[in-house]
Parts: sequence; structure tokens; C-alpha cells
Amino acid sequence: MMAVQFDGHGDHDVIAYNETPTPTPGPDEVRVDVKAGSLNHLDVWTRRGLPGLDLEMPHTPGSDAAGIVDRVGENVSRFEPGDRVTVISGVSCGTCEFCRNGDSTLCVRYQIIGEHLPGVHAEYAVVAEDNLVAVPADVDFETAAAVPLVFGTAWRMLIDRGDLSAGESVLVVGASGGVGHAAVQIAAHAGATVYATASTAEKRRHAEDCGADHVIDYTADDFADEIRSRTGRRGVDMVVDHVGEATYPDSLRSLAKGGRIVTCGATTGPNPGAGLHRIFGNQLSVIGSTMATPGQFDDVLSLVWDGTFSPRIRETLPMSETARGHELLENREGFGKVVVIPDSER
Repeated sequence: MMAVQFDGHGDHDVIAYNETPTPTPGPDEVRVDVKAGSLNHLDVWTRRGLPGLDLEMPHTPGSDAAGIVDRVGENVSRFEPGDRVTVISGVSCGTCEFCRNGDSTLCVRYQIIGEHLPGVHAEYAVVAEDNLVAVPADVDFETAAAVPLVFGTAWRMLIDRGDLSAGESVLVVGASGGVGHAAVQIAAHAGATVYATASTAEKRRHAEDCGADHVIDYTADDFADEIRSRTGRRGVDMVVDHVGEATYPDSLRSLAKGGRIVTCGATTGPNPGAGLHRIFGNQLSVIGSTMATPGQFDDVLSLVWDGTFSPRIRETLPMSETARGHELLENREGFGKVVVIPDSER
């Protein structure tokens, strides 16, 4: 089979589309004939290399993919050949205190397919039965591949960790990205007043289409000042920030007294100033969030399957052009998700 791979960490030129042996599923595993995958910023960080990440090379990246069950292991009971499925990429041990208490994302041995484990951007991918969700017949594979990681992450951030309520106000920083455009839709669905930042008129129009009530051009205006102005100097109840160092100080300044910032990432860097004077002075909460539990994935995916939420796809590429997809993410070109399709499927 053909698979996206890299032999070492580096820039886009380390990405190749190579011939590699087709994997065989183990007793509790399923082999998926991949019809579509999608890229996340996690793929960029994995390619560049992360502290403490020691991968067996060559490494196949990719956390999101959808396709048709091709073969099942002897212990598999939920799926059979011909079933349509998508991948949820969090892998937990099932036995630590956090798993036993029902929150697998806190697992002491938590891993993510495509980051710590071989990924799914290949013609065929083998994953554990527990990491698959059935896809309805009326949902196309590009949609099914584009939603799990970003919508699951955004759902946990806003609904579970952020405890968002109808009538509150939310600022989504970086609304054009995968998590950002999912967060806008989820916040609007929850009944919040949604503010969103984006750099171009086209991206701001897309954010409004996703449900943003107010959009801010962060390249022209200090978004914290703009939020204070538009809210009568009150600020918003919640900020969703996955950007990190570049936006964190202004995210804190955008909060109302007693507000909370929820973060799932730091694409511009992980070490901003803490802003402790603002945190204790205004009694703010800084909340971390990672991925989603299987139940949270089920909750948000059901709202994708029925059309309540819809991923925006900025570009669809053959897997042999995955390097170009990384460029789109790194250069912040376009709005929404980048989908990659095995060359044999195009």
C-alpha cells in the first residue's frame, strides 16, 4: 500500500508518499480501507518534533481518517467488513485511576494516534475497535474524516470543561482553524453570544456563516480593546484560545470579572507571561482541556451526523501532496480543514 511517511523530523520536505507493507489487524483490531483523512496542527508539530517524542521511523502521521472496514480481528464484535467508520484518535489504558473514574483523557498513559502511535494517512490503517465510530450512509467520507479531533476537542472545551451556558458570551480566538471554526458552531448552538477573530474579510464571513455574532479583524484592531468596547467594558464570560503566546495576554484582558479562559493548545508558543495579577485581581479561571472522552465524541458526532454542525473544508488534496497541506496550516491559508485522499481514490 501507499502511505504518508517521514524518516526524520524537519520541514515540509521530510514528508513522502511511500510504498509500505499493508498492515494485518490483531485480535482486537480493525483494518480500514481509508477513503479520506484530514490534517490537524498536531500533524505539523509531530513532523517538526516535540520534546520527549521518540518515534519509530519511518512514521506515518495522521489522527483523522474515515473509510470502509476491510478486515476485522477475531475478537471484534462491533464492526464487520463493509461498515463505514471514522477514527477517534485518543488511546487510553483503561485501568488507571482516571480511566476507572470515567475520564480517559486524563489517563496516565494517554496517547494519540498519529502523534505517539502510527497514524492513519495511508491507503489502509489498522486501529483498535474501540477507536472507531460508525458513520451513517448519508454522510460523505470527507466530512466524516474532518470532524472527530477538532469537534471533539472543541465540544469538551466549551461544554464540559468550560461549562458554557445559554446567554453567556464567548470569544473564539483564531476562528478560521479547525478547533476555532468548530468552537464557533458549538458556542452558537449552546445559545451564547459569539465573538470571533479572523485575519481576512473572507475568513470573517465564514465565521459569521458558522454562527459568530460579532467578528474582529485582529490584524487591524487590538481584539481585547475591541471586546471591551463592544461589551461596554465588561468583557466576555469565556475565551477559547488555542493560539498561545501571541494571544494569551489579550485573551485575559478580554475576560469579564470571574470569567474563564479555556485552552487546548499553543500554536504560537507555550510560555506566555502568566498574568497572575489579572487572574487573582479579576478572579479569573484558566482551564486546560485535551481531546474528548468516547462519550463526548458520541455527543458531538451525533450533531454532525444530523447536520447541526458542519465542518468547513478549505482544500482537498491527494495524500501525495500532504506537504502542501502542512503549508496551508502553517501559513494560515483559508478557513476550516484540509482533507487528504489516497491517490488511488482520486
